[in-house]
Amino acid sequence: MKNTMTYRGYMASMEFDPDDNILVGRVLDIDDIISFHGESVAGFARAFHEAVDDYVAACEKLGQTPEKPASGRLMLRVDPVVHAAAIKAASHTGQSLNRWAEQVLRQAAHA
Repeated sequence: MKNTMTYRGYMASMEFDPDDNILVGRVLDIDDIISFHGESVAGFARAFHEAVDDYVAACEKLGQTPEKPASGRLMLRVDPVVHAAAIKAASHTGQSLNRWAEQVLRQAAHA
């Protein structure tokens, strides 16, 4: 079972700290550091919601766009010639276009 919680598209880890007897959380999959804690699951959820809301409000106040985790869905518009070539390249490797494109993007992004 995953110890995570989601709110407004953000996912947070949830770990128990036995020394302080609290639940400690951190927003996952973004570079900005957002952490919080609660003494119960309900308190943890409230703290998580408040931390995300405060983060979004602070970004708006600073004129910045809040970082959002990637959904894993990517929509692209490309020239039909490029599209056809990508389909052929994927086929030649025995992969679906999605799998092939993920591999190519991963290599290009050095991820």
